[in-house]
Amino acid sequence: MSTPNVEKHEFQAEIKQLLDIVIHSLYTEKEIFVRELISNASDASEKLRHLKITEKEIFDKDLELEIKISTDDTANTITIQDFGIGMTKDELVKSLGTIAHSGSKQFLEALKEGGSKNDNLIGQFGVGFYSAFMVANEVKVYSRSWKEGESGHVWTSTGAGSYEVEEVEGQRRGTKIVLSLKDDDKSFAKDETIKEIIKRYSSFVQFPIKLNDEKVNTIDALWLRGKSGIKDEEYTEFYKFQANAWDEPRYRLHFSADAPLAIKALLFVPKENPERAGFGRIDPAVALYCRKVLIDSKPTELLPEWMRFTKGVVDSEDLPLNISRETMQDRSLIQKLGRVITKRFLKFLSEEAKKRPDEYQEFFDKFGFFLKEGVAIDMTYKDELAKLLYFESSAQEKGKKTSLADYISRMKEEQKEIYYITGQNRESIESGPYLEGFKARGIEVLFLYEPVDEYVMNNLREYEEKTLVSADQGDLKLDDVPQSSEESLSEDEGNALCSWLKETIGERVKEVKISERLVDSPAMALTPDAMSSQMRRMMQQMGQPGMPTEVLFEINPRHALMKNLNRQRETNSDLAKLIALQAFDNSMVAAGLLEDPKDMVSRMYDILSQASETK
Repeated sequence: MSTPNVEKHEFQAEIKQLLDIVIHSLYTEKEIFVRELISNASDASEKLRHLKITEKEIFDKDLELEIKISTDDTANTITIQDFGIGMTKDELVKSLGTIAHSGSKQFLEALKEGGSKNDNLIGQFGVGFYSAFMVANEVKVYSRSWKEGESGHVWTSTGAGSYEVEEVEGQRRGTKIVLSLKDDDKSFAKDETIKEIIKRYSSFVQFPIKLNDEKVNTIDALWLRGKSGIKDEEYTEFYKFQANAWDEPRYRLHFSADAPLAIKALLFVPKENPERAGFGRIDPAVALYCRKVLIDSKPTELLPEWMRFTKGVVDSEDLPLNISRETMQDRSLIQKLGRVITKRFLKFLSEEAKKRPDEYQEFFDKFGFFLKEGVAIDMTYKDELAKLLYFESSAQEKGKKTSLADYISRMKEEQKEIYYITGQNRESIESGPYLEGFKARGIEVLFLYEPVDEYVMNNLREYEEKTLVSADQGDLKLDDVPQSSEESLSEDEGNALCSWLKETIGERVKEVKISERLVDSPAMALTPDAMSSQMRRMMQQMGQPGMPTEVLFEINPRHALMKNLNRQRETNSDLAKLIALQAFDNSMVAAGLLEDPKDMVSRMYDILSQASETK
């Protein structure tokens, strides 16, 4: 038998359809209902705060604006209450029984298509509210409007197609939602479960959230405050909370923008790089918020892949979200948002490199790999990232790095190329033959030690109209080297030795010629292409064919070995052939081109044996 003041209503047809969508397919995680109901409570409280400024007569005017949540794992209920704007009886019916003011049919069509803007529903008792039926057998909504003279009402439904509205006594201003949980969802009646969900999604809601009388959201949304009023200790505390970190941040960037989008962002760079320490690939860690409500803790499409080392928060009021707050409808806006943040971050790094070069070099030592990755794979930011690259060079002492712009500032007027060379370390590069010609001419060469560096240079190709050229490239042309006082083979002798070496080495070498680069070393092996020895070694390790089919062999006509070899080929041809092949293999080792050293080792023992017999 029904109570006289209880009114029974059927849900609008579109609401029935909507309930089915929400309960069965719209949300990927049931726990989202906590976030949705807290967001609605926060919006209702915010509206009441504004009304207090404009309205004189407000019911329960001195009631604190806070969000109270209580759990009861005996009764299997969870209650969420706010003291915000509240609703009248008519507003309960319109807000919860119909899709008021949004165009129900158009809304459902947009939901199916996934493309229309539904930001007008964010924060209202709309679809977010209906997520409660994913976990509840019954939902009761107690509400009383802020308007003096209005009475309180309770809205009750099982989500099965109808709802009831009844007047109640003693209701405070605002809204209280009581969920009677399904048997499969009793875990949501546990204090620790709800606390974890609140911390994950609603830590920065601007009103106090009290769970069973304990305040849960204790961290302030710093990104919404002015920088001048925030202490370093507050930034550090926020960073540790948001990034789940134990250290202090290396850099922080706090900024806001109004155009082209309303953005408030707070980004951090950690002290250490976990990828470098061998902990695997980092996941994106700049969380995306809309008005302090978490949308995605790890948005993969917001920032470029190479920015995955950054931590922090981005908040934008302009995001049109779909009704579940889980997937952004307009990807182009997300991309626009990402571009603004990325450009601001690049500008920040550029300023740091100029203002505090020592600190920036420390940053680059830890995180430079990510910037190099961006140059290698991201055409959008390639040129801006190139300005932030730093390398050791032949003109700098060990440990000091230089930018490409600084390299250019030191170039000779007639020089058109930026030269670089890859190697395991500085010592191996400086002890090899490839640097000699550049040192003799006073030409600076950048030293590259990481495998990614080769991809960087091949993708960059030029910088400020200067071509990037590998110093161990075979077809390299340098100006005449200053003449050495050491005696050299004559032109005829040199040509004859080159011909004999070509015949002796055979098909393993394409060409043998007199070198214009060598100063102290007897010979070097080169390839016609621009692929470095380090790149070839890396490709070999990956099981890919990186070995060249053609090798160039250059000899130094002033070196004692070549002069002696030229005489030896006439007096002891067998030993001369062994020495020639050994010199060639030595140069192949230096170039990273020798695949199998077995023959080389065996030949070395033959040479040592013959040398030991010489009287």
